[in-house]
Amino acid sequence: MDLRQLRYFVAVIKEGQITSAAKKLNMEQPPLSRQMKLLEEELGTPLFDRTGRKLVPTEAGRRLYERAEEMLVNLEETLLEIRELGEGVGGTLSIGAVVSCVSLLPGAIERFGKEYPAVAFKIQEGDHFQLAELLRKRQIELIVARLPFEAPPGADDYGIASLPPDPLAAAVPTAWAEYAGRRSLRLGELSGRPFLTLKTDRTTGMHERIMQAFAAKGSVPRIFCECSSVAVILALVAQGLGAALLPRSVLSSFRSEDFGMLELEDAALQAEVGLVWLQDRYLSRSAERFIEELIGQPELAAFRTPIP
Repeated sequence: MDLRQLRYFVAVIKEGQITSAAKKLNMEQPPLSRQMKLLEEELGTPLFDRTGRKLVPTEAGRRLYERAEEMLVNLEETLLEIRELGEGVGGTLSIGAVVSCVSLLPGAIERFGKEYPAVAFKIQEGDHFQLAELLRKRQIELIVARLPFEAPPGADDYGIASLPPDPLAAAVPTAWAEYAGRRSLRLGELSGRPFLTLKTDRTTGMHERIMQAFAAKGSVPRIFCECSSVAVILALVAQGLGAALLPRSVLSSFRSEDFGMLELEDAALQAEVGLVWLQDRYLSRSAERFIEELIGQPELAAFRTPIP
């Protein structure tokens, strides 16, 4: 058995078919099938159930896949670490971000790119559980997320660095004429109005804090829609269907003539934000420098966008 066979085996498991795995590996199907047969013969046990159209791993195949994937990740990290001993900061930095945090990245990436022009970026969106899985598989190195970070049970140990909090502001339809020309409002003014709330199955902390703030003012919003998509909520606000409370950085990134962004006069609501990484895994130099960039810049424009 060699590393080449393990890479082939992992590709076959991920694709579920020899044909598609061969295409992904840029090789012909017969040589790949032969390598899988040789691997099974060497180990003395079947690794695939070939009775259906898809190759389903046997129990031995599942165990080998888990170990092989871990070995290949460790190898890649080791090679990266060795290369970086003699090189500067470069390569591709893969970052995950929850949807409501993506707007925090452009300013930081722009500044980082000026100092480290050899670094390219790959950004993926997802919820906490999805991003934790990508982090475990080393498909990303860092996560920008709302805190607390809700990882799956039994997950790895995480390094977490808090960033400046992201204040909440109100998105109010332009069609609501009574708010025209205003720069702020009191939370109670939204009582009885149709209200749109950002809420997912897994991360409801922001929603619950908003509901508690309303209750503290003796107000109850009339929830018109719960949604896990920032873009959908803002589209509904723009249509005049309701108001919403969202992080200011998000509202600053989704400018529209159809809704305005108003400060809250009587509620200090804010979203806690942080960077997350795996504590016991190697971090590339570009990841370390990016962490330093964000932590060392409390005046980040994305966090401090003024109300127009």
